[in-house]
Amino acid sequence: MKAKKVLSLVLAAAMTLSLVACGNSKEEENNTPAPESSAPADNGSEEAKEPAAGEQTLKVAAVETAYGAQMWQDVCAAFEKANPGVKVELTIDKKLEDIITPAMKAGDYPDVIMRAVGAESALTETFIKDNNVVEMTDVLAMTVPGEDVTVGEKILPGFVDNSITNPYGDGKTYLMPMFYGPCGLFYDAGLFEAKGWTVPTTWDEMWELGDKAKAEGIALFTYPTAGYFDAFFYALLRETAGNDKFQEALRYGEGAWDTPEAQQTFDIIAKLASYTEKTTPANANDNDFRKNQQLVLDDKALFMPNGNWVIGEMADAPRAEGFKWGFTALPAVTEGGDRASYTFFEQIWMPKGAVNQDLGKQFIAYLYSDEAAEIFASGETPAVQPIKGMADKLEGDNKIYYSIYDTGAIAVMDAFATTDPVEGVTVRTTFFDPINSLVSGDKTEEQWVEQVKKDSDALRAALK
Repeated sequence: MKAKKVLSLVLAAAMTLSLVACGNSKEEENNTPAPESSAPADNGSEEAKEPAAGEQTLKVAAVETAYGAQMWQDVCAAFEKANPGVKVELTIDKKLEDIITPAMKAGDYPDVIMRAVGAESALTETFIKDNNVVEMTDVLAMTVPGEDVTVGEKILPGFVDNSITNPYGDGKTYLMPMFYGPCGLFYDAGLFEAKGWTVPTTWDEMWELGDKAKAEGIALFTYPTAGYFDAFFYALLRETAGNDKFQEALRYGEGAWDTPEAQQTFDIIAKLASYTEKTTPANANDNDFRKNQQLVLDDKALFMPNGNWVIGEMADAPRAEGFKWGFTALPAVTEGGDRASYTFFEQIWMPKGAVNQDLGKQFIAYLYSDEAAEIFASGETPAVQPIKGMADKLEGDNKIYYSIYDTGAIAVMDAFATTDPVEGVTVRTTFFDPINSLVSGDKTEEQWVEQVKKDSDALRAALK
């Protein structure tokens, strides 16, 4: 699931990732929530081996998402082969935090951690808030092992110049971008063809379609978990507010939520809640989220926010006759207006407690090599990095998803600014989780807006 799956997932993520989820997959939360746990693994051998005398050991911890564990095992093995005398001790698990947290509390940290922001555990956010992440700016200037270009030269524009990779606003990079996935609305293209329906390009068209679908017993909307509203919320706010006011809102600007544009965002989400399948909140958790995704495959709901990792997650799920995956950016607020797609992307980083930081940076630089990129992208569900030229190497549906920005959609990849911890307040509980209460009727739009304003005041006072 974002791993909060592009998604990434992002959203990426986020969708973006709600995102999101390695899925913005979003668990999560590519941000790609993954309900089952697998055992920790080394780099693919049946038994973890003690390093020989003179060997360097690099500890790598990665969350297992819909992309699976094998690609990480293969990449670690390739890095070892290219670096004689180095042993990679790989820990990969769907519940990564449960595995590495006890050791970290005892002072034993991984050298490299692959875990995106937006996860329910908030592991990465906690390290950021505590200033416990190693600066990665120098990695951008490193030459990719075996190649003649730098890491920074290979990464797509925008992926190391945003509020996620540069969380402190100091012009320095602390989190490196890894797998990304455009987040948007997934649907059954076969159903639309059979019904003669057109995919909405504006929100007015969306409401018209919602009424048609309701007459046939089909809900307009569902979502895996509320965490997937990160990618959706960011994309919608960018559409309604424009970039300047969008950036102001992300920093909890005073009065940012009193504008007509912000109110329009709240109004659209509240109206969408009234068109959402009513069973969604009950299953919107890490154990049952696939039941909500199944609603689209069963033609019981038309659209859901997600990242492309959902295709792999639901590969073995039953589906309606004639089902075909469809994918679209959010509808525009006005005819001819911007249509946005949040890019969820996952991040890899180093805790300050890492023992082998130099070796860890070499490993991260290697991850942007053509060799590593091809390993990551070779699975049934390709894990695609924001590396120049990667989209051109994809085929079929994957090329369509990763080419969404070539067909008019604007890319959104920023997130709410980092703050010091605020008791009882988080970005997720303020902006994303309330969708459950809106759908169930336990909270009104007005109550949500007041919560956003109050919490934003607290978060603004705690800005890093």
